[in-house]
Amino acid sequence: MIVVTGAAGFIGSAIVWRLNQLGKDEIVIVDELGTDEKWKNLVPLNYANYYNKHKFLKAIIEDKITFKIDAIIHMGANSSTTEKDADHLMENNFEYTKHLASYCVKNGIRFIYASSAATYGDGLLGFNDTNEECEKLRPLNMYGYSKNLFDIWACKKGMLGKIAGLKYFNVYGPNEYHKGDMRSVVHKAFEQVRDKGVVKLFKSKHPDYKDGEQKRDFVYVKDAVDMTLFFLDNRDKNGLFNVGSGNARTWNDLVTALFNAVGKPVNIQYIDLPEHLTDKYQYFTEANLGKLRKSGYDKKLHSLEEGVTDYVKNYLLPSKRLGE
Repeated sequence: MIVVTGAAGFIGSAIVWRLNQLGKDEIVIVDELGTDEKWKNLVPLNYANYYNKHKFLKAIIEDKITFKIDAIIHMGANSSTTEKDADHLMENNFEYTKHLASYCVKNGIRFIYASSAATYGDGLLGFNDTNEECEKLRPLNMYGYSKNLFDIWACKKGMLGKIAGLKYFNVYGPNEYHKGDMRSVVHKAFEQVRDKGVVKLFKSKHPDYKDGEQKRDFVYVKDAVDMTLFFLDNRDKNGLFNVGSGNARTWNDLVTALFNAVGKPVNIQYIDLPEHLTDKYQYFTEANLGKLRKSGYDKKLHSLEEGVTDYVKNYLLPSKRLGE
């Protein structure tokens, strides 16, 4: 049985979708559905059972799991980069992951977990996914800090030789509809284009970057999922790995690809960056994929234009989710 935590969420549900495509449905969904509409991501998917995340953790801690687990793909977390409840993030992102990792290592179960590119902070130290690098990093927000704390803990415990931690960069694609402010700019911009024919982007406050020329590593969710499942099939590949496109692109590039996919003329307005984001804003991110490629991952990735076009035409315009 494959357990996917956060399986009703964005990347988690996409992982279950891909597993279904591969003919696998012996899957246990672990999540907390709450009051938003992420449950709709589960409707087209095939799986064996559902556990509330708190009940699942209790069963793990008390060693009362009643089925054989082959692997846990741990995508469950509070992924809000603006979350201010630090205690919640420590409990939900750090402590929860410690329990799952310890259980898996003790019982010989494959463990793959979501770290984050937010651990890299302002990027001045680069974006190199060596196991030891995590102790030098200084994240800019509490979410990134909670993720980096686990990376450091796993490294110090000698676990990174037995588990795989994936540092996801700016993932976009279908099934993110429930994420509110944490949706990708692709989804937010699509709504602006559809409703008003214009997209608003933040002005730059950095002398080296013109407005809209700030750069990010945008990775399509289908590529992120394939990279993730590579580690399910290759259990000897362990440690920290970047999951991105490996090619930084500008916000202007992203929005231009969106306008082209929708079939409307490019119309961008630049607005002031809010003061509360000034010291937390990343002007450049780019995944170094050398370690991933060296490990044997050789699939071709979607270009930004290919990913945005697929997302817009096959999911956003027809209002569909993966599997529908």
